Amino acid sequence: MNAAHHLIKRRQCLAALACAAWACPALATDVKRQIWPGPVFKPSLQLSGLDGAVWSLAAQRGKPLLLNFWASWCEPCRAEMPSLERLASRHEAQGLQVMAINYRETEAVVHRFMDATALKLPVLRDGEGLAAKAFGVRTFPSTVAINRKGRVLFIVVGECDWSSPPASRWVAEML
Repeated sequence: MNAAHHLIKRRQCLAALACAAWACPALATDVKRQIWPGPVFKPSLQLSGLDGAVWSLAAQRGKPLLLNFWASWCEPCRAEMPSLERLASRHEAQGLQVMAINYRETEAVVHRFMDATALKLPVLRDGEGLAAKAFGVRTFPSTVAINRKGRVLFIVVGECDWSSPPASRWVAEML
C-alpha cells in the first residue's frame, strides 16, 4: 500500500468516526459545557411564544432558566427535547423554567413539530435568528443556563442527556 493510498484510508476512517460521533453523541469525547465568557453581559431578549404572547428575559429575573436553541430539522435537537421536558418537570417545584427557542422556522412548521411529538415545553420563536446570534449560538442544540440573579452561567453546546450526572450537577449549580 503506497503512502497516498494509506492517507486516503486514514481520512476515510477519521470521517467515519466523526460521523459516528455526530450520529451517536455518547461516542463524542468533548465536554459540552462552556462557561459564559463575561461577568455580567446578558443579551436582552423579547420573543413571541406560539400563543402570540411576548416573553421577556428581563421579566424572568428571580427564576432559574434554561434557554434551549433548537430547530425541527436538527436530529440532535429532536433527540434532546424529551430529556429537557423531563428535567423541567423534575425541577418545576424549584422554579426552573425550560424555554425551547426555535431557530428561524415558520410558526406553521413549529406547530406541526410540536403536535407530532406531543411535547409540552413552552416554545418561543427566534424568527430572524437574532437571539441565537446575541448569545453566540452557532451549533444546535445549544442551551444557555441563567441563574436566579439573571446571570448567564454557562452554555451547553450539542445534545445533552439532562438526567446524566454531569448535567444534574450543572442544574443544581444554577438552582
